[in-house]
Order: sequence, then structure tokens, then C-alpha cells
Amino acid sequence: MIKLRHFVSAMVLVTSTWLAPAALAQTDVVILGTGTPVPDAERAGPSAAVIYNDQAYVFDAGGGMVQRAIEAAQKKGIKALYPTNIRHVFLTHLHSDHVLDYAELAATYWWRRTEQLTAYGPTGLQAMTDGYYAMLARDIELRTDGHQPVENPTFYQVKVNEYNEGGWVVQDGDVTIEAFSVPHGSIEPAFGYKITTPDKVVVISGDTAYSEKIAEIAKGADVLVHEVINEAGLSKLPEFWQRYHGSSHTTTSELARLASAAQPKLLVLTHILHYGAPIESTLTEVQQGYDGKVVLANDLDVF
Repeated sequence: MIKLRHFVSAMVLVTSTWLAPAALAQTDVVILGTGTPVPDAERAGPSAAVIYNDQAYVFDAGGGMVQRAIEAAQKKGIKALYPTNIRHVFLTHLHSDHVLDYAELAATYWWRRTEQLTAYGPTGLQAMTDGYYAMLARDIELRTDGHQPVENPTFYQVKVNEYNEGGWVVQDGDVTIEAFSVPHGSIEPAFGYKITTPDKVVVISGDTAYSEKIAEIAKGADVLVHEVINEAGLSKLPEFWQRYHGSSHTTTSELARLASAAQPKLLVLTHILHYGAPIESTLTEVQQGYDGKVVLANDLDVF
């Protein structure tokens, strides 16, 4: 049973849940989607999961994320990522490429859930959730009022927690998730997340322009999952697109500078905007200014 207490003044959400001892528990980071708004058959929309003690904490739900989660559960044995087992989803912001599978996650096999999905994210999340209810109103009616046996007829609903600025915290047993604000052009609020478990610190940037705050928050982290835009590809775009991306995303040289300051044990490149440049050159560009361990993520990579 989960109990929630919300302290407005401290902007802290505390989730208390009993957990069995986990002597050998370890933390894994599973990349569910590495894509962007540019359609790519090899890359689902942005999404990553932190797995600890057989519990999944999912960050963003881009298009295709649910299918990747099912693949992770059935092909890689990460049962925590089977859709009905996912209990927590955190959204960085409400751009379409980060949320298109939010309704998919909430609706998939919901009548087999043992607990409702809980969602955390920026202002507007409740309205988006209400839109999911409206979109599937007839389906929900047919499943709950027809012959289908449904033990928990309200479990299609999502427990929504929305915030208009960073600084809030979710505590779930031994796992702490801290939200912080990031600069993403005119999109406000937009969040990044720091996840602390007994054996790892993971920082997920979300979509963001260069931010010294992220460098400070990610200092010494075990894993920094960060978005990036390829400079060679960016240079070929029209000037107005270059201005837009410059205010909304982090270039490879900027990320190299950020990582050099933060010194994470592992830097994972995701949401890779490369346009006409070969995607592999994004890694090369970062490595030109950063000598730490860095990888170009693919969907279903596990770190």
C-alpha cells in the first residue's frame, strides 16, 4: 500500500512503501527510446527507466516506448518493465515526442494492474490525462460496463501529480527522485531528474540547453543521460532553426564542457539530433572535447 503526503511549503512529495530486504539489489538504467521528433525506424521516442529492487521508474514516454518496455520485459527478462508492472512515470516536459505513449502506458492491459499508475510532471499533465480519458471513454465504458471481468474498474485512471517548477522530491523506499528545472527554450516548466538509489546516482537531463546547474547536480554521478545536438548537422540547418535549437538543446561541444565539469562515471548520449550528419559523428564530436567514458545510446541498451 502506498501512502502519499504532500508538503506544499517544502515542495516535497513523500511516497512510503514497505519493501522486503534487498541484499543483492542493484540499479540498472534501461534506455527505452533514443529518438527525437524526427521519425526514425530504429529509435523510439525519448524514454529511460531506472530499475531498482524490481521496481521501474520511467522517465518520459515517447512514441514506441511501451513496445520497447515489452521487449525489455520479454526478451531481456526485465519484468519490472512489463506495462502492468510499471507504477511510476515521470515526464520532463509536454512536447509531443516525450509524451505520445503516456496514454498507451496508462491504457495497456490496465484491467490486469494490481496498482494504478502514478504520474509526475509539469503543469498541464492533468489536462493531458483528462484527454486520455476522453479519447478512450467508449473503450472504458465497454470494458467496465460490459461482460469483461474487471476486478478494479478504476485502474485505467492515473494518479497525477503536477508541478509548476522544480525542487520537488519523490521518496519511494530506498529510492529518491529529485526534480530540477532546466532551460528548454520557451517551454516552462521543463524538468530534469536526479535518481539516487543505494548503489547509484543517475541524472537524466530531459530536453535542455546548456546548463551549469546540470553540471553541478551531475557532479560525480554514476550515469548521466543527456540529450545532444550534432554541430555538423546543426550547421547545415536554416539560421532560424539554428537559433531555435541553440536556445533549446545542448550542442556536442557544450556537452563536452558540461561533462568535463561534472565528471560522471558514464555519459550516455540520447535524444540525438543529428539531421544530415552521420549519427556516429555525434559521439566523435563529444569525444573531441571530453576524455571521459561516453557512449552513444541505442534503444534497449542497459547500463
